[in-house]
Amino acid sequence: MYKIDKILIGTHNMGKFREISDLLPPEIVKISPNSLKIESPDETGKTFSDNSLLKAKFFCEKSKLVTLSDDSGLEIECLNNQPGIYSARWAEQFGGFDNAMNEILKKVRETNKGTKARFISSLTIYWKNKKFITEVGKIEGNISEKRGLNGFGYDPIFIPDGYSQTFAEMDYKKKLLIDHRYIAYKKLEKKIKTYIQ
Repeated sequence: MYKIDKILIGTHNMGKFREISDLLPPEIVKISPNSLKIESPDETGKTFSDNSLLKAKFFCEKSKLVTLSDDSGLEIECLNNQPGIYSARWAEQFGGFDNAMNEILKKVRETNKGTKARFISSLTIYWKNKKFITEVGKIEGNISEKRGLNGFGYDPIFIPDGYSQTFAEMDYKKKLLIDHRYIAYKKLEKKIKTYIQ
């Protein structure tokens, strides 16, 4: 993140804010839209990348700061890749993530077509000169019964391939360095080096 001394992390989700902050170099000042009293825009995109760009552009224009925004969610194969870009909206619809997870587990059992799933994150960094870079990270895994108290969102029902723990059972730092957001961030970091140099 060369030559960036201050960045707005375009999310009101404090779990995402913490993860993205911890991926960024410690010397960069991280600012939340909450502290600037900026509301989130309507997410009208058709893909994760559409929505992460939409949010990054919106927050950058409102704050006049370099902005890094995430749009992410859980795709479940037997549910036709739902909830996907509507992951947060499912939580709202069902009255919170706990209820949404119960609903997902019920639907997966009823469908009885396997538990394959993936978490996807699209990260966009947006500069005041309207230049931007978007990258996508994916991690494959399976839906599990709810386990663990760490993490946030749908972390308690997702076990990444190659592991026996759900994201919510993992140590925070372990999860931080393997998840979909980390994969997207590492791709973004490489592009930023090229862009700034």
